[in-house]
Amino acid sequence: MLSPAELERYARHIVLQEIGGAGQQKLKNARVLVIGAGGLGAPVLQYLAAAGVGTLGVADDDTVSLSNLQRQVIHDTDQLGEPKVASAAEAIARLNPNVKVEPHPTRLAGHNAMQLVSRYDLVVDGSDNFDTRYLVSDACFFAQKPLVTAAVGQFDGSLTTLKPYETGPDGSANPTYRCLFPQKPRDGLLPTCAQAGILGALTGIIGAMQAMEVLKELTGTGEGLVGRMILFDARTVRMETIRYKRSAKNPLNGDTPKTWAELLEGA
Repeated sequence: MLSPAELERYARHIVLQEIGGAGQQKLKNARVLVIGAGGLGAPVLQYLAAAGVGTLGVADDDTVSLSNLQRQVIHDTDQLGEPKVASAAEAIARLNPNVKVEPHPTRLAGHNAMQLVSRYDLVVDGSDNFDTRYLVSDACFFAQKPLVTAAVGQFDGSLTTLKPYETGPDGSANPTYRCLFPQKPRDGLLPTCAQAGILGALTGIIGAMQAMEVLKELTGTGEGLVGRMILFDARTVRMETIRYKRSAKNPLNGDTPKTWAELLEGA
């Protein structure tokens, strides 16, 4: 149950009719895995911790560098050289000591993705490369875990929620990440953040939107982003929504589905 201190801490949630004490209890009981403690993962972790999500897993194998601090606001100058999972855990402890942090100082790969994802109720992908995005989305499909995934580049961001192991209101299967992006871009086709640059505040906007979708999913509030992708342009402050559906050609819930092992072989 929520303690008196927690009731006061989360009072602005509890007075919301759509959340209430029951919704706050759901947040306290929830286990969320955040992939990446960088530009997107930083605001996601901060807002989920502030909201009272009971257990936060943090997966990242990198250390804090000076060039991170322009956008990765969960870290600070005194933590340069420290593993990002440790730095994030320290920041969360200062923000909300009621939240348990499970650090995973590792890079997701075929041998550990399913095991890691299966331990949590929901996964947030804040990674910065397509290999991880495809791997995480595939693992979440087989583990039947909802995934809130986002990406940013220079002045643009995108966001969607994936639950392809479920069916929509019309009875058809929900779309997968591979329905949106059937082919993984070849290495070097798109510039990295270090090569192209990125506006720091953009990651805060998209990361905060990811956290919002997580809280909605955990409490059953509002309409989620399954089958919809939000596109945000920071230069014009314009937002668009595109709708997408299941493709029969996708290898997860398409007409000729592949196994986890087959997908790893073709990675």
